Amino acid sequence: MNPIRTETRGAVFEVTLDRPKANAIDLQTSRQMGEVFAAFRDDPDLRVAIITGGGDRFFCPGWDLKAAADGDAVDGDYGVGGFGGLQELRDLNKPVIAAVNGIACGGGLELALSADMILAADHAQFALPEIRSGTVADAASVKLPKRIPYHIAMELLLTGRWFDAAEAKHWGLVNEILPAADLMDRARALADLLASGPPLVYAAIKEIVRDAEDAKFQDAMNRITGRQLATVDRLYASEDQLEGARAFAEKRDPVWKGR
Repeated sequence: MNPIRTETRGAVFEVTLDRPKANAIDLQTSRQMGEVFAAFRDDPDLRVAIITGGGDRFFCPGWDLKAAADGDAVDGDYGVGGFGGLQELRDLNKPVIAAVNGIACGGGLELALSADMILAADHAQFALPEIRSGTVADAASVKLPKRIPYHIAMELLLTGRWFDAAEAKHWGLVNEILPAADLMDRARALADLLASGPPLVYAAIKEIVRDAEDAKFQDAMNRITGRQLATVDRLYASEDQLEGARAFAEKRDPVWKGR
């Protein structure tokens, strides 16, 4: 069976990790996910992606330990985009929504952290249990202290304890909690809203956020106003930039062309 199911709805691209029993990721699956997300990145007709898990119990528990026991190296070739195809994928300047439909732990939580927005089913559970097996949650160690309060992030990394969707929402780790039956409807509605927006602006926002992450404020602003970021330069010279101003002046909805 193919562990990755995809569906295209207009400009929205849905990716479902469906690898029974638990949607764990081995090297082959990771490489395939990287190819899928790279194709999404490079397709001008696709504007928003949703990543979710098959079934109603697991989003993703992360690394496939059974595959590791059979010889998959933890530092093996995960493919383009790194583990799960998202967390190191360069120049992904389109919005990605994670619809967490169940357990998201270890690399599964890191996969969700690679998205721009996270929606969680009300029964979703989270953890970073790598500490208990004597290894490190590498991507989460980089990202989590920047997303939630430092001391909470360190507690989760150092103890590996489980936490539920309500606590994740409390710390700002997820955007919304929904009944499981409503999760994908809400994810699709949000994706449709984003798909109707200006793609060049989304691209500029994502590049600015990445570029400014470790920069001083004025340095970041100088790079933006000096059009030193490729997406910003393209936006400022685009038809869409003029269309936004014209639509406002003419009191009508803009028609975004992505050019």
